[in-house]
Amino acid sequence: MKNESLAIKKHREWKGKYDIHVKASVETKEDLALAYTPGVADACMAIHNNIEESFNLTGRGNQVAVVTDGTAVLGLGDIGPEAGMPVMEGKAALFKTYGNIDAFPLCLKTKDTEEIIRTVKLLEGNFAGINLEDISAPRCFEVESRLRKELNIPVFHDDQHGTAIVLGGALLNALKIVNKDIHNIKVVVNGAGAAGTAIGKYVMSLGVNDVIMCDRDGIIDRNHNYPNPHHNELAKITNKENKSGLLKDALVGADVFIGVSVGNIVNKEMIKSMNHNSIVFPLANPIPEISYADAKEAGARIVGTGSSKNPNQVNNALVFPGLFRGALDAKATDITDEMKRAVSYAIAESVPSDKLNEEYILPDVINKEVHKNIAKKVKETWLNNIK
Repeated sequence: MKNESLAIKKHREWKGKYDIHVKASVETKEDLALAYTPGVADACMAIHNNIEESFNLTGRGNQVAVVTDGTAVLGLGDIGPEAGMPVMEGKAALFKTYGNIDAFPLCLKTKDTEEIIRTVKLLEGNFAGINLEDISAPRCFEVESRLRKELNIPVFHDDQHGTAIVLGGALLNALKIVNKDIHNIKVVVNGAGAAGTAIGKYVMSLGVNDVIMCDRDGIIDRNHNYPNPHHNELAKITNKENKSGLLKDALVGADVFIGVSVGNIVNKEMIKSMNHNSIVFPLANPIPEISYADAKEAGARIVGTGSSKNPNQVNNALVFPGLFRGALDAKATDITDEMKRAVSYAIAESVPSDKLNEEYILPDVINKEVHKNIAKKVKETWLNNIK
């Protein structure tokens, strides 16, 4: 154990990143009569008569399940549900710290799509929201889509939409600095898995009209019939000029590069081929598609990575605590596209205009006011749209 990292030593010390505290007093017979039998029967029957009371008479209204099957954990891949637990506990800690939400890791020992869906459905009555995490593509698309349709509480796959939302906030602020109109830019996204697919669709919902998606074989175009149906769908809605070729071909004349793929696949010459005042988001972890330093040296005006070691960290921890806090406060039954866009704008607006610069386009994750502002915007968006 002498050579253990500090992180391992801390995890060994913590033995879990949170614990359970009892709110109800159970010290006297009178306490027991209220919190347990016979008084608890009144609460049981109130819920039996009106199931919505489960949100008010139990902890359900403030509880979120963090669900994974351990198949796409961080950049580590399919390492299994037990090995995914430290990440899920970390998310639970962030939920509580920045959203005051009680989150519970559920690491499922199955890779079967139907089993995952059925398990979450069976647990619905315990929670007010479901955060799907680290489930590999393409199964994650069906899991989220089905659960959104079949549950009456919000379901959100953070790897898809959390990354897209915080990236959206970063893009909005970066465009202010380079003085470019979101409707007139060309965006290249490399990586057409869960995050890349969501990002491509999401930036289009923000107003981008020209998006080119690339996978490991190059540009996704309408000249091919892909074995992955999600790629065929992307081909229909992106690449308006139906260009073909490799990533280096896509980047010629592009304004924005977004990488959610693998490290070291973009070089300086490829960045130099982009338009003036280019914006580069190489988000692959732990090694980005191109390093922050190399991208800047090649002429990129603004660079943001997934690492806290560089300026402009694109971190989805900016999203989920406030997003779920607002959804729970509004008693929302879904996470809508309008709510997602509200979060991106709230993130962007959290950077004061007089402080906005090339190395400061995103607020700090540890700024609790940012999460409160996000929650407020999400709640307002849901309530305004259901009137």
